[in-house]
Amino acid sequence: MMMKRNKQTGNNKQKQEGIVLFMSLVMLLLLTMLGVSSIQTTSLQQRMARNANDGSLAFQAAEVALRDGEDLLENLNNLTDFGDPLEDLGENEANGYYFEAAPGDLPNWKGLGDWESGGFRTSETHITRDNQPKYIIEHVQTVIADADALNLDNIGEDIGAGRTEVFRVTARGYGATADAQVMIQGTYGKQF
Repeated sequence: MMMKRNKQTGNNKQKQEGIVLFMSLVMLLLLTMLGVSSIQTTSLQQRMARNANDGSLAFQAAEVALRDGEDLLENLNNLTDFGDPLEDLGENEANGYYFEAAPGDLPNWKGLGDWESGGFRTSETHITRDNQPKYIIEHVQTVIADADALNLDNIGEDIGAGRTEVFRVTARGYGATADAQVMIQGTYGKQF
């Protein structure tokens, strides 16, 4: 007896070989997409880490400038560097000394624009290679304690028990790139 060979069995085998090739290509495509996705994720994480580091460096630079301003105030013996509040400061403003802007006027730190053309002090501590931290000092007000406030007729001198000069230090720091900038302000009081 002879067995008849089924023609359909041979055709199924050829169809299956085509399917294996197709499935292999689909799997290769999926692995390629997975690899590209992981590369993009890694690249994004590196950029985020670099930006966080740049922002941190800019904040530290601003902190250094703020401390420099406070050190300058600590060694200040009188208000002569600030001049007369009713006159134009001129040279004093060029050195970074200001009186607080009047209500409704543009604040001094905004009036400096990009902080590149002067009117500020530069920190002596070098944080980055290109842009050094900068700061300005504003005299905000004089606070007189109750004991001195009773001297209404201004007879004699105040007793010095509580006259405090209040200053605001505005500092601007830069990171490793010019795009990372941080501005902070601190208030400082000193008795003369």
